[in-house]
Amino acid sequence: MEDSNKKQKKTGRRPKIDPAKIRYSISFNEEEHVRFLSLFEQSGMKIKAHFITSCIFENKIKTIKIDKGTIDFYMRLTSFHSQFRAVGGNYNQIVKMLYSTFSEKKAAGLLYKLEKNTLEMVDIFKKVIEITEDFNQHYIKNTD
Repeated sequence: MEDSNKKQKKTGRRPKIDPAKIRYSISFNEEEHVRFLSLFEQSGMKIKAHFITSCIFENKIKTIKIDKGTIDFYMRLTSFHSQFRAVGGNYNQIVKMLYSTFSEKKAAGLLYKLEKNTLEMVDIFKKVIEITEDFNQHYIKNTD
């Protein structure tokens, strides 16, 4: 008698408002399966069912292509640029040290050599910029 007077506790997961109950089955041959998996991986989605649903109803397949060569190129370019900036900081320190350590005549001679090497480095950096712009035009801009 006492059991019937107590409220019964609700346990478990709350039911969805609109549960997906209808299922479809699809079969692929080996070639189609490889193609499907490739598109699925490029989409960046985690669940295949969500990918298929988005393909059917949105009529747009979101694919993301990650070119490891491009990533590697930009990582090395970033590293090069940071090294170039570090050289600029060292350049200022060297100029201060030249004038404080050596006589003005000797410092001017060493500074002349430093200036020649700096001009070579500027030429190299200009070539890097040209290569980067060429890379962007040929490999990055054409993928859109």
